[in-house]
Amino acid sequence: MSKRYWLFKTEPESFSWEQLENSPEQTTHWGGVRNYQARNVLRDDIQVGDEVLLYYSSVEPMAVIGICEVMRAGYPDFSQFDPNSNDFDRGAQETDPRWYMVDIAAREKFTRPVLLSEMKELAGLERMALLQRGSRLSIQPVTPDEWKIVLKRGRAKR
Repeated sequence: MSKRYWLFKTEPESFSWEQLENSPEQTTHWGGVRNYQARNVLRDDIQVGDEVLLYYSSVEPMAVIGICEVMRAGYPDFSQFDPNSNDFDRGAQETDPRWYMVDIAAREKFTRPVLLSEMKELAGLERMALLQRGSRLSIQPVTPDEWKIVLKRGRAKR
């Protein structure tokens, strides 16, 4: 299967680029997702070597801030079994997990964030999942052409 591209939404107070950079080997798990559609993508679609745009949502300004690489494909999210975790799921069974996670590694922090407001104006991003009305999923596919457009903008001089 060929490499695929994704956008992962996060809130910087929950998970930031700096936390990722400060993780051992700049790699950590991406979990805590509690939406079945996003869970299915984590479990079934995202593979080692896929690349990810890390996007800050629910802050001003909302923006893509860098690139990550998937280092481990979907596996059961351990927080669902931990009663001390905010992501604990009383109904989850270790023999039949409900929730999944992947491991990601920091690859490149952009020289400039790519703001949501500017993405709305960029030619070629008109159909990007992030920009579609009602698109709220925390994990979204990105086409190769969309990926190139966002990378070019994120790597541009200020």
